[in-house]
Amino acid sequence: MLYIFGGLPGTGKSTLSLRLAAERKALHLRIDTIEQALRGFGLRDLGPAGYMVAYDVALDNLRLGLEVVADSVNPLSVTRSAWRGVARAAGVPFVEIEVICSDQQEHRRRVEERPSTVPGLVLPTWAQVVGREYDAWDRDRVVIDTAGRRPEESVAELLLALGAAR
Repeated sequence: MLYIFGGLPGTGKSTLSLRLAAERKALHLRIDTIEQALRGFGLRDLGPAGYMVAYDVALDNLRLGLEVVADSVNPLSVTRSAWRGVARAAGVPFVEIEVICSDQQEHRRRVEERPSTVPGLVLPTWAQVVGREYDAWDRDRVVIDTAGRRPEESVAELLLALGAAR
């Protein structure tokens, strides 16, 4: 199974995806981690490099029979389509999960106050988060709204929704 996460920075994607990976004993692929590693080797203009690395690593692991949790903003229809292509190439099912925070004040507070969990990664500002390109989703997906909820509550909702999706 490939779990394809998406959502703006600060919505709780990484928290949920890490907990899902731990619950499922799945490989966790975080684009922020991959991109920061590439920057550490001197690459500056990354373009789609982080996503391309993640697609190939995901495909290798899915072919081994492992479940994979893909954690990224996944802002464009083309990136979402590419993740689905990875699942099809591996011959495994997938589920798309969009994480949102419907309370704008809470979302802003999270963006402005959260620490970076990837060494060296500079987190986006609120202006960068709200100004970034983010295509509307045009497919069925699981939507988890983390506003006003503890991570445990959001994880429970996600696991319930995934059970229903199977």
